Amino acid sequence: MKMSQMHQPAALSTCPSCEEPLESGDLFCGACGYDLSAVPEPPVDRPTLAINGMPPGPAPAAAPDQVPVPGPAPAEWPVAPEVDSSDVPAPTHRSADLPGTDSAGGDLGGGGLAGDAAPDDYPLPAPADPRTGESMGAPANAGAPVNAGAPAAEGTEAGMPAPTTATKLCVACRSGHVAPDGYCENCGHAQPRERDHMEQELDAVAAVSDRGLRHHRNEDAFTISSTALPDGSPAVVAIVCDGVSSATRPDEASMAASRAAGLALDASLPRGTHPQQAMHEAIVAAAEAVNALAEEPHGAREHQPHQNAPACTLVGAVVTGGLLVVGWVGDSRAYWVPVDRTGPTVRLTEDDSWAAQMVAAGLMNEAEAYADERAHAITGWLGADSYELEPHTASFKPDRPGVVVVCTDGLWNYAEAAEEMARAVPADAALRPLHSARVLVGHALDGGGHDNVTVAVVPFPAAPQGAGSA
Repeated sequence: MKMSQMHQPAALSTCPSCEEPLESGDLFCGACGYDLSAVPEPPVDRPTLAINGMPPGPAPAAAPDQVPVPGPAPAEWPVAPEVDSSDVPAPTHRSADLPGTDSAGGDLGGGGLAGDAAPDDYPLPAPADPRTGESMGAPANAGAPVNAGAPAAEGTEAGMPAPTTATKLCVACRSGHVAPDGYCENCGHAQPRERDHMEQELDAVAAVSDRGLRHHRNEDAFTISSTALPDGSPAVVAIVCDGVSSATRPDEASMAASRAAGLALDASLPRGTHPQQAMHEAIVAAAEAVNALAEEPHGAREHQPHQNAPACTLVGAVVTGGLLVVGWVGDSRAYWVPVDRTGPTVRLTEDDSWAAQMVAAGLMNEAEAYADERAHAITGWLGADSYELEPHTASFKPDRPGVVVVCTDGLWNYAEAAEEMARAVPADAALRPLHSARVLVGHALDGGGHDNVTVAVVPFPAAPQGAGSA
């Protein structure tokens, strides 16, 4: 999430150098002596804040729970039999109507996912060498977890990829090894903090998270995993969370939410819970984890009584052999990009934001709404200060192979339309998800890197465990 714009030194809340809290009117940091007048004016940004922290202006015409939010953009896929309030078939299902079992093991009816099975012969082209045009086959590092050279840190936070000794290379020269003191033995470059840049790759999913070029810390988090359904077929999970910068401890909120959602899905999917029901329950579990962060000891807020509760957004995807399920709260997004690019590229989620409400209510067109300074004020989030939790879930049955891009607004701000995202995704993304995630993060950094950026790339259909990226 973006910080509020800061045009004067007095508007800074923490020192850009040492993060020491500042008081209004400070010209120098009292801890490190940093010259606050030297802080450059930030570029024009599009802040994403919780609705109770949005810039002043006319209130929306209707309350968040009264504004109809349209479903994902239509695609040439089977849709559910039910219709929405406009009698238009919606590409979603109600969780209670799905086969499988709930988290308590109770029967939800139906016969599981047998009807969702996908063909076994999805053709996935091997990547071609751009110099020779010959097939390069599967990537050599498929399945290897990676942390891009960040030094090992004590107290590594659970739920995030741990650095490995074999991959501790300098992020600057990419050849020297990182010494225990956090500096490159070859070029002497100081390495970033562990959460500044994180990477992880499993057999069939990869994710990359970066602090960006403007923020002093990374408030995003992700969890990726691979498990199996009761029939042995694979299920791949990707969860991406974005801390709300206008809330306190947003980095802790995103970490807690991503970890709780991932653990919930890894526990419920093998039990036979339908993936869409499992996603709904995972979002609820994530919300409870974030809410728990607000339960501070008595008197903990006496010195900072005006702080609000930790908060974050969440978007997740579950990919099986023939089913794609997404779930979200907030303005982090998921996109579908087919491998052959002849089918439709589709945004699978609809933002919980002021701009989306204005468009849905017919008060503005999309260009007008997203040009407004209130555009990125979110109307839904995870946290004790949120409105009533309303997890969104949707399920799809793609008719061709492709990839699901699960990302925060740090990426989609630079590739908002589905067509723009498709152009940014490498053609061999289904075979090299880690490379593709790195390319997408680079796309955001090249565009300005105004926000933290996190992206997970999940190939569809899910590959059997141990099969690598191919």
